[in-house]
Amino acid sequence: MISNDDFCSALARRGFDFVAGVPCSYFSGPIARLTREGRYLPAANEGAALAAAAGARVAGHRSAVIAQNSGLGNLINPLTSLTQTYGIPVLVFMSLRGWPDPAGDEPQHAVMGTATHKLLDAVGVPHETVPATATAADLGVALDRAEEHLAAGRSVFVLTQKGAIEKYSRTAERTSGLGRVDVLRAIAPVLDGAAVVSTTGYTSRELFGVTGRKDHFYMQGSMGHAAAFGLGAALRTPGTPVVVLDGDGAAIMHLGTLSSVGAAAPANLVHVVFDNGTYESTGGQATTSHATDFAAVARAAGYRTACTATTVAEVTSALTEALAGDGPHLVVVPVAAGGSSAFSRATAAMTTDDIREGFAARLRAEESCLDR
Repeated sequence: MISNDDFCSALARRGFDFVAGVPCSYFSGPIARLTREGRYLPAANEGAALAAAAGARVAGHRSAVIAQNSGLGNLINPLTSLTQTYGIPVLVFMSLRGWPDPAGDEPQHAVMGTATHKLLDAVGVPHETVPATATAADLGVALDRAEEHLAAGRSVFVLTQKGAIEKYSRTAERTSGLGRVDVLRAIAPVLDGAAVVSTTGYTSRELFGVTGRKDHFYMQGSMGHAAAFGLGAALRTPGTPVVVLDGDGAAIMHLGTLSSVGAAAPANLVHVVFDNGTYESTGGQATTSHATDFAAVARAAGYRTACTATTVAEVTSALTEALAGDGPHLVVVPVAAGGSSAFSRATAAMTTDDIREGFAARLRAEESCLDR
């Protein structure tokens, strides 16, 4: 195993003083140390991380990116049209979820796990792979090879298998705020008449654990896209209330979706953002939500109403009112970061096909009732 000290020291020795990224639990240790040292920028998404690193490189600083391969799609655009087009060399560390054995990881990682190396080959990007058994010396060898590509003006990926890097054992927790599980238990009866979409991470685990329902859409993977998924469903089933249970990190990742929601103005959409200030399921790294007023953004984007609810009673009341009146509505709920979850993923009890079909049946049932 490569220790956090060895990883960060290797970067420092090679002059990398700017690192941007989107958290992955595989890199929780290095991210924690780099953050303390003031060398880490938490980016909204993987593409933005690469673009920021490219800007820092052109400004004269050696730069790197830390990301998870599930977000490689977000990164492909600036990779192919910015760093490759303009010859900007950036070092990218990317974790390998769903590799080498897709069956050994969660279902949302299966496709990208087997495609990561092939995708990089397809767009002509060099890469090195660091296995789970790697040592600090192995990392050094991979970085030495990467240096050859960087010297030639090419970005290069160091692909890292699970277990290669030491993890960070302590999460940065927000002590104030409601308990998300308590809120979910309180609002479960209010959600009975709605089609519910829950974001990736602990929210989906806890919603399934609290309700046990098989007709909610528990989104595993596709971080940041719960609101867009809910928007599409709401626009095509206008008689069905659609509630999206989002997270602050996910909402920030594709914040532009709020503009799409405001412009399309579906009257049947309610968007709830649980804000705990952390990427909770990837190691508790801080998001940038402390600098983002979600309610103000939603109002500016065209949501009919937007509010912040700070008690369980306020959340229940706000959700009830939102479901009773034309939207779209946003409800921001500050919650405490729990650090871990006692609940299992929905896919421990259902297949992804079951989740899709259960949600589709819920939409059909609600529309059918309204047509009678």
